Amino acid sequence: MAEDKRQLFKTLSFLSSVGISMVAATFIGLAMGYYLDKWLGTAPWLTLIFLLIGIVSGFRNIFILTQRELRRQERNDQSNTDKSSDKQ
Repeated sequence: MAEDKRQLFKTLSFLSSVGISMVAATFIGLAMGYYLDKWLGTAPWLTLIFLLIGIVSGFRNIFILTQRELRRQERNDQSNTDKSSDKQ
């Protein structure tokens, strides 16, 4: 039972980090573009460009986090199979 709760918290933390990563990257890109547009007077072009850069970087972060989680799960599965084969 304790292992199930531990796995649940790991999954919840992974999902929340994915969501926060996407939102944060998008808002950072949007804010940078908006303030650069205000400063340089090039509205709305830099806002749109930096918004797209933020969205792309958010998806890149999701890809990296997902790859990291998959590697962690593979290591756990491999260590669990090693432990079960040692017991036999």
